[in-house]
Amino acid sequence: VPSGSSGEAVKIFVVKKDSSLTEESLVTFCRRQLTGYKVPKLVEIRDELQKSNGGKIMRREIPDEARGKVDNKA
Repeated sequence: VPSGSSGEAVKIFVVKKDSSLTEESLVTFCRRQLTGYKVPKLVEIRDELQKSNGGKIMRREIPDEARGKVDNKA
């Protein structure tokens, strides 16, 4: 997603399977598993991700939606 300081920031969209999952625990996990620049700065936990009629996640829609939310906040 667009970011004022670096141009872009990593944002992840997560659907919880475990109710004990928190943004903090997810970022901590990512810090242990990923290179620093890949660790998400923003986390959005959702009930579900947008899917096509065939049941596949609409991956191309997610970045557009994230940009729209950022633009609406400005």
